Amino acid sequence: MDIVLGIDELPFKMTREMMCEVSFWAQNQASFKAAEVIIYKVHGVLLGACTIRAITDYIGKIIFEQDTKEANELYERIGSIEEHTNKKRGILYIQMDGASVNTRTKDKEGSTWRENKLGMVFSSDNIKTTINKKGEKVNKIMKKEYTSYIGSVSEFKKYLYACAVKNGYKKYEKTIIISDGATWIRNMCEELFPEAIQILDLYHLCENTYSFAKVIFKNDEAKYVPWAEDIIKKFKKSKTNEAIEIIKEYKNRKLPNGVVNLYNYINNNIGKIDYKQYIKNEYYVGSGAIESGNKVVLQKRLKLSGMRWNVMTAQYLLSLRVKFESGLWTKSVVKTIISHKF
Repeated sequence: MDIVLGIDELPFKMTREMMCEVSFWAQNQASFKAAEVIIYKVHGVLLGACTIRAITDYIGKIIFEQDTKEANELYERIGSIEEHTNKKRGILYIQMDGASVNTRTKDKEGSTWRENKLGMVFSSDNIKTTINKKGEKVNKIMKKEYTSYIGSVSEFKKYLYACAVKNGYKKYEKTIIISDGATWIRNMCEELFPEAIQILDLYHLCENTYSFAKVIFKNDEAKYVPWAEDIIKKFKKSKTNEAIEIIKEYKNRKLPNGVVNLYNYINNNIGKIDYKQYIKNEYYVGSGAIESGNKVVLQKRLKLSGMRWNVMTAQYLLSLRVKFESGLWTKSVVKTIISHKF
């Protein structure tokens, strides 16, 4: 019967289509156990959670290895990607952020947490603008592509670069990078996208300004709120020098862990805070999209209560998650598995 069905030489004795279906529900449900229930309801096939995990690892590994091969090939050509003479009008946006996932392996410091680096690329072509009931402009990203890697910046940058090239890097008039100002992001983007406009996420700037103000004014709301609001207002109007002069007075204050030195933070990102011009040009100035991406891609599937992962199991699952959330499941996962030589 296996020979008749053409599954005698396939792993798990099931069709390629069914393996894709199992891995689809495994990445789409809250747990492998939940996937077991939904697969039985939808297909009438009873598979244990352990089998579902094994199939998902198998399929995820194939997709991850394919992404890795493509990323390495494109990164090796980083200096030879041609600039288009007739560039498309519009902007290619690139965002990235890190979020931790709990693993079963301790690092040198004894921590089991590993940082997953998530990248997202989308273009102004895929932004739909509407007017809400208050008469305000509301932008919605209709299409974007994610890439995800648990590990070092030196490897993640290859996946991010490949994702950018596939989505039109060097084909658009402008490339804009929005980030929280982390050093690893700044250095990586200067290497990969040297001509890009880098923008410090306005939300993170506001958040760090308030946190800094709370410390220097010892949580006195009557003092720290107006001080922070004044600093933020100056930044929004691109009165950067005025803001720096005010902050400079407190640059040597001792700060608790988790609170950034606002003076150093601004100086490290001095070329990325011309918000008056950015807003005038109608650029995105917030990284809310990548923050949301972390919740959608990582947290809702890999960070539920009690979850701990083998690093590669988590990576393989994330490789599937990004395909699904990028709208590439059929084009990428199914197409790859149907043509794969097992």
